[in-house]
Amino acid sequence: QVQLADSGGGLVQAGGSLRLACAASGRSLSGYSMGWFRQAPGKEREFVGVISWNGGNTLYADSVKGRFTISKDPAKIMFYLQMNSLTPEDTAVYYCAKSKYYAGTIYPGDYDYWGQGTQVTVSS
Repeated sequence: QVQLADSGGGLVQAGGSLRLACAASGRSLSGYSMGWFRQAPGKEREFVGVISWNGGNTLYADSVKGRFTISKDPAKIMFYLQMNSLTPEDTAVYYCAKSKYYAGTIYPGDYDYWGQGTQVTVSS
């Protein structure tokens, strides 16, 4: 069983920064990529980025590339999403998720465990 707990959301002004955290626990984590997704009201869940288990490979959505960075703390099995230069369009509930596969993908259906979500609101 895998458990994911994401945190760190909040209210920030446009241009500001936030760092989200995802605490992962469970027996079936090792080797699998970890992703971040977001969902704004009335919209479908959207891929943000993904990191390989060893932290050596990352992939980002074009909308966040150059502003967001995913990292991993292997000692604590924690994953982070550093978000800089935030805009109101980044307002959403953000979720961390475990991939079903060693290689991460952009499709929500390829992820089998999800955090509860953390709200990020960017004011203009």
